[in-house]
Amino acid sequence: MEKAQDINKTKQVIEGLKDYKRNVEAPWGLLFYKIIWDQLGNLNNKKILDYGSGFGITANYLAAKNEVTAIEPNEDMLQLRNTEHAYTQLIGALERLKQEPDEKYDVIICHNVLEYVEDREALLEEFHRVLKKDGFISVVKHNKLGKIMQKAVLEYKVDEAMTLLDNEDVKSSNFGTIRIYNNEEIEMYSRGKLKIEDYYGVRIFFALQNNDLKVKSDWLEKMFALERKADQIPQFRDIAFFHHLIIKKTVNK
Repeated sequence: MEKAQDINKTKQVIEGLKDYKRNVEAPWGLLFYKIIWDQLGNLNNKKILDYGSGFGITANYLAAKNEVTAIEPNEDMLQLRNTEHAYTQLIGALERLKQEPDEKYDVIICHNVLEYVEDREALLEEFHRVLKKDGFISVVKHNKLGKIMQKAVLEYKVDEAMTLLDNEDVKSSNFGTIRIYNNEEIEMYSRGKLKIEDYYGVRIFFALQNNDLKVKSDWLEKMFALERKADQIPQFRDIAFFHHLIIKKTVNK
């Protein structure tokens, strides 16, 4: 009986992840990645670590022109990962990262991961260790103001918006509790070893639109141009659903 329940639970998890991936591959999901990749710039012949690589969407994309290592603890997600381009996929989390050599990577990707990490200090310490002196870390994170806007306007989930306004955590249906943090906390967690060099807004406008609009043939390209034009204007950046941080090592640390 217990075995049958475990099998059913596993099937439910896989189906939930399939639904999530279908959402990621919808026009609004594709636009998210198109914006992030464009903000990263033209990366060629770099050694890149994608930590918390999920379905391998970014790892697969970057592997077309770079040497990519991906680390992901969720084996169910790895069953659905993208593999058009060759990259090294490792299973695990912080303990697996600790096995990587010092100053190995030019770029570290950490997208929508730190919200689910309890010991952020330990993870950022490892990022600092494995990052080359002239390298950078790309962190994508939830932005509280933008998340409240989406919950209240697009989703009409007023209770969740109130929860966020009360500084309480909310939950993700697939990944558990989302512990939102401020941008400045990155430097605090790293004890001054890392510094935010710049940051962008992502999903400034399209997080507030009805999804029916997003299937129009010209929607993706038009919204991409608008988002990129506004993604560093402070007033718009402040209400973006995500922030994309570009982080570097501080001097002599």
